[in-house]
Amino acid sequence: MPSFAELGLPQPVVQALTANGFVEPFPIQAATLPDTIAGRDLLGRGQTGSGKTLAFGLALLSRLAGGRAQARRPRGLVLVPTRELAQQVVDALAPFAKALGLSITSVVGGLSFNRQAAELQRGIDLLVATPGRLTDHTTQRTCDLSDVTVTAIDEADRMADMGFLPQVRKILDRTPADGQRLLFSATLDGDVGALVREYLTDPVTRSIASATAQVETMEHHVLLVEAADKPRVVAEIAARDGRTILFVRTKHGVDRLVRTLRRDGIHAGALHGGKAQNARNRAISDFKDGSTPVLVATDVAARGIHIDDVSLVVHVDPPTDPKDYLHRAGRTARAGDSGTVVTMVTAAERRDVDRLTRLAGVRATNTEVRPGDAALVRITGARPPSGVPIVEPPKPKQNPRGSGGGRRPRGGAVRAGAARSGGRGRRGDTAA
Repeated sequence: MPSFAELGLPQPVVQALTANGFVEPFPIQAATLPDTIAGRDLLGRGQTGSGKTLAFGLALLSRLAGGRAQARRPRGLVLVPTRELAQQVVDALAPFAKALGLSITSVVGGLSFNRQAAELQRGIDLLVATPGRLTDHTTQRTCDLSDVTVTAIDEADRMADMGFLPQVRKILDRTPADGQRLLFSATLDGDVGALVREYLTDPVTRSIASATAQVETMEHHVLLVEAADKPRVVAEIAARDGRTILFVRTKHGVDRLVRTLRRDGIHAGALHGGKAQNARNRAISDFKDGSTPVLVATDVAARGIHIDDVSLVVHVDPPTDPKDYLHRAGRTARAGDSGTVVTMVTAAERRDVDRLTRLAGVRATNTEVRPGDAALVRITGARPPSGVPIVEPPKPKQNPRGSGGGRRPRGGAVRAGAARSGGRGRRGDTAA
């Protein structure tokens, strides 16, 4: 494996990588950086957790080094499907942007348009955006994409699933036709394939493992449970040591399960599209810092949050699509770590789940479990919850006048020598 310096990265970036604990490149970084730094278009496929954010991000920053953006005219662009992913890309790339004296920020839905417009007015070198909000800015002429020399499209298949590709096309049409384009996707068929043919020029293709390959460091289990036992089994799993994500089909189901778990004494937080922006920011922050070790989420989190050290993913409600299974499962066993994926299955769901795992290319071990079973403990680390309810903190009093009393999300570009403002104020859901 070549070193980061041998891949052609600028020396300040190499030094920042070392300072941030990156010893050697992941395979997808080693496979893509020489071509992308040289200006080639790229079509990349890599499993979630494979290091692709740095693969395209370091390439963009290296290409932008030494320049300076004009007002409202970013020079580099990253398109992502979700607000959470936009923030995580900014967080991942901020130290390296700072090392090169470049500015980076995100524009996403659900937060102040005017604050974002003010940031763009100051000049942003690398813009990370969801398609909907960026379209709003280009329509209102608060952002001009005519100086964008390199564009990265992350999780293009997810954008296709969410219906964003028409907006992505319009955005690409606003960038220079001879600009460099990097596209990452788990699948390359259908609309994504058409996008590649239309907007990428003689792209080099780099694929790190199959989109449906079973991660070697990930164990897959199907837990066969009686419907009446399922709530107690879920509670015992949630009471384990370690960071855990529980996936539930609906936002009402998420809220219901969180209330139940907290009554059992389990620190659990909720993440879904119906939550207010600040509540979702807080849920992710608390999960990251470990104060809430259990996150209960809908599929909004399957692609949107990239958090290391998640040792267990539980499909409380089995997904209906193999891609959704893989995206959920990809929240664990990231960056070479090990992890376990568990699917809760009742008798009525067994046939559908057997088909689902087969299509996902997953070999799962089937085990019948009941509350307190030794097999349940062995597979998940389950244990009885304390039974001492978690007391909800009092809600802040509302401003009696009904205005000016709420907390506004903070914003602010990351620039060399300047403190970041609003790091956690820009996370959100799949709405763009």
